[in-house]
Amino acid sequence: MRRTLSTLIIILITVLALDNSYFAHAESGATTIPQGIWIDLTHDFSANTIYWPTAEGFTLETEFEGVTDKGYYYESHRYSASEHGGTHIDAPVHFAEGKQTVDQIPLEKLVGNAVIIDVSAKALSDPDYQVSVEDLTSWEKKNGKIPDNSILLLNTGYAKFWPDRVKYMGTDKKGPEAVKELHFPGLHPEAAKWLTESRHINAVGLDTPSIDYGQSTLFESHRILFKENIPAFENVANLDKLPIKGAFVIALPMKIKGGSGAPLRIIAAVPENNDEE
Repeated sequence: MRRTLSTLIIILITVLALDNSYFAHAESGATTIPQGIWIDLTHDFSANTIYWPTAEGFTLETEFEGVTDKGYYYESHRYSASEHGGTHIDAPVHFAEGKQTVDQIPLEKLVGNAVIIDVSAKALSDPDYQVSVEDLTSWEKKNGKIPDNSILLLNTGYAKFWPDRVKYMGTDKKGPEAVKELHFPGLHPEAAKWLTESRHINAVGLDTPSIDYGQSTLFESHRILFKENIPAFENVANLDKLPIKGAFVIALPMKIKGGSGAPLRIIAAVPENNDEE
C-alpha cells in the first residue's frame, strides 16, 4: 500500500510538471504567458550603443578568430562597458543606499503583464516632457486600474532615433559638461510618487536614457522609485510594437553581484489575436 501510494504521488507530480498551466495558476494572481509572437525590446550592443556622456561605452575585442593549429574553427571575444548604457536595468541601490543590487532583485519583479503608456505625441513635440500623474490616470479611465505586479512601460517615441545621439539625447558630446545639454523625456517625480503610493507595480521602463528627464539634476524619480525597491529599465526598444495591455514582459539582466545596473535582455510575448488598441 505504501509503495502504491508513493507511485501515485510520483505520477501526479510528473503530470503536473508537464502541465504548465497548473504552475501558472498555482498562486493567486499568477498568469500564463500568452501564446503569440515574441517582440525583442532590446537594442543590440556595439560601438554605436548609447551610453551616459560620463560613462565608458561598449567595446568588443577579438581574442581569436580562425582555424586553430588542430584544424577546427574557433572564435572568442572580450567585451567591456559601463553598467549603465544601452538597454539596461537600474537596480534600486543605484540611487538608494542599502536597497537591492542587481543580483538581489527577486525574479518575480522582472516579469509581469505589461502596461504601455503612450505619450509619444506629447514627448516628440517637447524633448523635456515628463510623464505626469494625469497621463497615468487618463490611461486608467480608458483601460481600468493598472493591475498589481505590472511592468509599466512608457512609450515616448524616442526609440526611433536610436542610435543618433543628438536626436535621442540632445547631444553627442561626452564628459561632465555634456550632461547639461541632455534633452529627452522622463517620468515626473510626482508620477513616480503616485505610483509608489497608489499602485503596486513590479518595475518601470521607458525608451530614453533615464527614468528622469534629461535636464534633471536631482534624479528625484530614481530616488522615489528605488527607495521602494522598484527597478527601472532604460533605453528599451520597440515599445510601439506592443499593445497598450495584454503583453507579458520578461526582463533578465546580467547577474552582476553587487551591481548598481547591468545590460538587460528584455522581451515581450504578445497574443496573436490581441484586440487592444
